[in-house]
Amino acid sequence: MDRLDAMRLFTRIVELASFTAAADDLNLPRATVTHTIKRLEAHLGTQLLQRTTRRVRTSRDGEAYYRHCVRLLADVDAVEADFRQAAVQPRGRLRVDLPTQLAKLWVIPALPAFFARYPMLELDIGTGDHFVDLLREGVDCVLRAGNLSDSGLVGRRVGALEQATVASAEYVRRHGMPRNLADLQDGHYAVNWASPTTHRVEPLEFMVGRKRREVSLPGRITVSGVEAYRGCCEAGLGIAQFPRYHLAGALANGQLKELLPATPPPSLPITVLYPPHRQMPARLRVFVDWLVEVMGKQL
Repeated sequence: MDRLDAMRLFTRIVELASFTAAADDLNLPRATVTHTIKRLEAHLGTQLLQRTTRRVRTSRDGEAYYRHCVRLLADVDAVEADFRQAAVQPRGRLRVDLPTQLAKLWVIPALPAFFARYPMLELDIGTGDHFVDLLREGVDCVLRAGNLSDSGLVGRRVGALEQATVASAEYVRRHGMPRNLADLQDGHYAVNWASPTTHRVEPLEFMVGRKRREVSLPGRITVSGVEAYRGCCEAGLGIAQFPRYHLAGALANGQLKELLPATPPPSLPITVLYPPHRQMPARLRVFVDWLVEVMGKQL
């Protein structure tokens, strides 16, 4: 019997003034009750209960210990009740990190419905595309686009984003519109994208049927931020590849031109990542489920 169980037994003996009555009330053998109290008194180094043939009374130390036990057990019961309630009605604060554009376009507009469903939850949202160390920074989960390295985190696939290869209208005027992948090697440039995590410059990727082709082009500039990447492309500094949702307005008004639509880039997987948990907190579970639901409606 652990310490808390021994304390519960002790308080019940005091309240019922009987070993036998406490044993019956807790459905324990009388021998177990006697043995537990002897071990508790030996551990504390004092006599807690004075036994007579008719009743059981607390010693002076036993009376003080009883008052402490009542307060401590009440606190434990209150904490456990809060957690049981949280499993039914999740509560508390979550720290999450989201890609800026996905947060702005899809996640944040859906938050009023989330808070209506879970009124006891609070969110602390960071946005960006930089590497986040969830354990070190105390972040509960992140939403990330792209192929992810093995990080020891749990990943749940949300969907995939269609992508397009684009360049500015001015770039196409100066360098021409490539007709196929071979044309890219003839006087074309890329805005080089360096992974924020590995710092490796990533090649352009194309799907030729079901095969993935990589093409590395020279580039005058290398960036690792999405907004800078797009800004350089719009400024005519080279070819770039983006999720299609990111480009709708610029393609519609002619600011950007789509290149090689017959061999588009591979779709970009979207994954929600969180640390492994032996028992996943209810507040994190419902947020991840909701995030999958929201993104599933968009992709």
